[in-house]
Amino acid sequence: MKKFLDEDFLLYSEPARELYHRYAQKMPIYDYHCHLNPIDIAENRRFNNITEIWLSGDHYKWRAMRYCGIDEVYITGSADDKEKFIKWAETMPYCIGNPLYHWTHLELKRYFNIDILLNPDTADEIWEECNRIIRSDRFTPRNLIEKFGVRVLCTADDPVDSLIYHNIIADNTQFGTKVFPSFRLDQVMNIGTKGFLTWISKLMEVTGIRIECIEDLKEALINRLEYFNNFGCKISDHSISNLTYTITNEDEIQDIFRKALGNGEISGVNAEKYKTYILLFLAREYARLDWTMQLRTGVIRNVNTRMHNLLGPDTGFDTIDERGSIYSLSKVLNNLEETDQLPKTILYCLNPKENEALAALIGCFSQEGVSGKVQLGPGWWFNDNIRGMEGQMMALGDNGLLSKFVGMVTDSRSFLSFTRHEYFRRVLCNLLGTWIENGKAPNDMGLMGNMVMDLCWNNAYNYFGLKAD
Repeated sequence: MKKFLDEDFLLYSEPARELYHRYAQKMPIYDYHCHLNPIDIAENRRFNNITEIWLSGDHYKWRAMRYCGIDEVYITGSADDKEKFIKWAETMPYCIGNPLYHWTHLELKRYFNIDILLNPDTADEIWEECNRIIRSDRFTPRNLIEKFGVRVLCTADDPVDSLIYHNIIADNTQFGTKVFPSFRLDQVMNIGTKGFLTWISKLMEVTGIRIECIEDLKEALINRLEYFNNFGCKISDHSISNLTYTITNEDEIQDIFRKALGNGEISGVNAEKYKTYILLFLAREYARLDWTMQLRTGVIRNVNTRMHNLLGPDTGFDTIDERGSIYSLSKVLNNLEETDQLPKTILYCLNPKENEALAALIGCFSQEGVSGKVQLGPGWWFNDNIRGMEGQMMALGDNGLLSKFVGMVTDSRSFLSFTRHEYFRRVLCNLLGTWIENGKAPNDMGLMGNMVMDLCWNNAYNYFGLKAD
């Protein structure tokens, strides 16, 4: 019987173990999508306790606690930090089968050298030991980032952000990791929603451009694109709940946008026309700047209206969308390809049933001299678990080239999440090791080891153009 979370965790064959320990384990991390706050990195924030760094903002854990019937006061409410930690410890034994059980104990082991299981009986001991380490001078965001070999890290930033903290980070010659912004476009796409006009006002303020028509909006967005580009940004990020490709003309889009500026009601069809128009405009700008465009589909957000009204977005009330976006994605990519303005693109879908279709779609759009121009993104959100990651990689292997995949991201708000790269690497090496064991791949450690190193670091380093030195 194997010991839980030993050095060969998730590695079930000798080839898997050799691939991980000899090749994957030593590779640096290229985390091209996370939600870490650049302020915390710039100021090298000191955390008060384990709850503050581990439970705050983590809607994965919040969902599990709610599923156990724990009162919201101990999740996002007014309970003190130790009470919240104790409630998380009470939840932990019930998480077996969920990746949270692995992630939690992997983080305790790697960050705090704690090997005992978290449960109500050990909660006090673990609380005290974690907080003792957190109070040490070495437990800071920059030290944690460097400790885990993160060489490149990309935060998710609103186009109206000043990026002043990225500037502070870049000026710190004692910090070796390169931290770049990415261009997160949620607000500009959400025409007709409650916060749209507020965001437009912020965009006018930071650009000095009065926005009265669609051309003004485009001018302001170009202004911010150039600003971000000057800070080294090379990646955009669009989360589109359900993409519906709906073409319009210039006159109609002017009418739709002006109606939105006047706080008029925007129909669903007109909202899709606007989103399609803006997405195509931005994509052409990304191509001009040699950026990578990330498109995330297949999610229904804020499905619990009562809780959304109480807590706001990104608090654990989103789910997988079954409606599908393959047809619309194909139309978007083809529209851009027709004018030779398709940027490098990464496609994500929260619905794992679309992995095969996406893996087939990306093969329709290639470019001479560019490896894997259009990518199938890593297992995302509800899919960054063993089965989700394996499913994504097997679909890509079956219908594309797994060897050209740009690898995993943390997609996290916590500085304790870099172990997700280790988790992915173990799953990757176990998959490839199984292929070797079963004769589906050659028992050539030089060949397969180079493939592992490419998937852990080299492919991302070569694809994005964001350099670590």
